[in-house]
Amino acid sequence: MTKPIQLKTSFRHYVREFQSHGTPVPSGLQELLVLLTDTCITLSNEVAQGALIGILGSAGTGNVQGEVQQKLDVIANDLLIAGVQSCQSLAGIASEEIEEPLPVGKGLGDYLLLFDPLDGSSNIDVNVSIGTIFSILKKPDPNALLTTADFLQAGRTQVAAGYVVYGPQTTLALSLGAGVDLFALDAVSGEFLLIKQGVRISESTSEFAINMSNMRHWAAPVKRYVDECLAGSGGVRQKDFNMRWIASMVADVHRVLSRGGVFMYPWDQRDPKKPGKLRLMYEANPMGFLVEQAGGEIINGVDAILDLQPQALHERVSVMLGSKDEVNLLRKYHTQS
Repeated sequence: MTKPIQLKTSFRHYVREFQSHGTPVPSGLQELLVLLTDTCITLSNEVAQGALIGILGSAGTGNVQGEVQQKLDVIANDLLIAGVQSCQSLAGIASEEIEEPLPVGKGLGDYLLLFDPLDGSSNIDVNVSIGTIFSILKKPDPNALLTTADFLQAGRTQVAAGYVVYGPQTTLALSLGAGVDLFALDAVSGEFLLIKQGVRISESTSEFAINMSNMRHWAAPVKRYVDECLAGSGGVRQKDFNMRWIASMVADVHRVLSRGGVFMYPWDQRDPKKPGKLRLMYEANPMGFLVEQAGGEIINGVDAILDLQPQALHERVSVMLGSKDEVNLLRKYHTQS
């Protein structure tokens, strides 16, 4: 069990106090987490200023994924890279926005940081919640030169994962492998303060999130599941469902953590050679770590995503996550097909 920590404790104090089964957070990981979250506070201020300082709109460039970058995508990526450079325990960085990992210093150290610097960036100009997703791994050999292979670890090996959602409140969700805790950015102190410990996702739900405009492209198990939800209390599920879709993974997953539900971004026939849309290392693994720590499930249709062995840094995957009952039903439909 984790040691209870008083609510409204500052993030710095929290990482010093946090213990899982009597084990404190290593000092190097504490330093990395503080630098990372401090940078997210700076980024939150940039997002809030938006048009006032001329940082909305397209950057006119593309990332390694072939996607058009927004100005804030570039700013967020640069801020996060610069913000953690002084961490003595950090060996390397991998970002959704750059092709190859970046060594920190000589590439030696205990930890590796991966991040999606600004998830949901297509929503920037319309003032919808966006966020930063991060994952922290142990470097296999702290004293060896950094390689891409160092990052290719299954999601279950993560030592920490979380996200910051820049919305009406700037909220941080974090797991250190012993549950999920939430923090809110206090405008007065300029610090993240603990607001909830031990977040749990309800096992059952009547809410699902998926992009319905892609229905004609879905595989049969996903279409079956959604059709049954839409049939409501008169259908085989015998209850009415609500649908929600924000098109910002951090916002959709934050809703699932807050009140249950299921979020789906499945494989579809538009590009059948790709196993999915979302990135395994930068989105699915860190979000899956949080979801499982909160009592939920995450699968690619059949397999637990956190058990997948990554083959490439920018690998994609089909994602279904959230309340156990719904994810298990989705798994059942996929295994039957």
